[in-house]
Amino acid sequence: MTSASRVGANLSTLANALLGVGAVLYTLAGNKLWAMLLIGCGIGFDGLDGILSRRAGGPPSPSGRILDSVADAITFGLAPGVLVAVHTEHASLWAPWNTYSVLVGGFVSALALARLVYFTWRGWQHPHFVGASTPQNALAVIVLVLFFDAPAFLGTNPLALLLGAALLAVLMIAPIPYPKLRRGVPLRWAMLGTAVALGVCLVPLQFRPAMGTPFFIVGEAAAVAAAVGLAGFYVLGPLTAGGPSTSTEPGVMHG
Repeated sequence: MTSASRVGANLSTLANALLGVGAVLYTLAGNKLWAMLLIGCGIGFDGLDGILSRRAGGPPSPSGRILDSVADAITFGLAPGVLVAVHTEHASLWAPWNTYSVLVGGFVSALALARLVYFTWRGWQHPHFVGASTPQNALAVIVLVLFFDAPAFLGTNPLALLLGAALLAVLMIAPIPYPKLRRGVPLRWAMLGTAVALGVCLVPLQFRPAMGTPFFIVGEAAAVAAAVGLAGFYVLGPLTAGGPSTSTEPGVMHG
């Protein structure tokens, strides 16, 4: 079981990275809805990686931390940055903001990479995250895009998207504690529910339903639920962080 779990964990890490590459390509091809769905699937494989690593037993290896962080850098750093930087829909609205979009998208990716470098080097030893984790940031960027870019539930608003993405990026490196969503953590189920809500939102939107249709209404309602859940985590997460050190616990990665 140990060997099989270790292989499964490595395959989950690889799947996470490949989904991130796919998300970047879909964004460049003008299909952000598919890109956001692939990032969400990457978060699922990132979590599966942790579960299988814990089953394998033993402390996390340095190579495992590096590979996990490389995959996270692609899916939760590069892909969200490209989501913010590239705008093929509503091109006329985004035209005056193109330079700022690229700058903020690069800012998002750069701070995600900085966070992951620190996490791989020494941050993993803390009993909690220092700053918001990159998967959490990716989910929040997806919600911003849903409301202000594609399908723009609140209308296309470049300023709101860029300011929100920049603030979220800063929160990744801010010295604010956020809990690792291990078993027994108070907000664990709330965040799992948030991830499910985002999935419920993104799947029907792939069919590009017209505004006011049942699929669109379900997607919009699920996006609101995900936004509320993420906002709650950003506010309440620092209040629940801490606890005994678990730095040797395998699989607790997801920087």
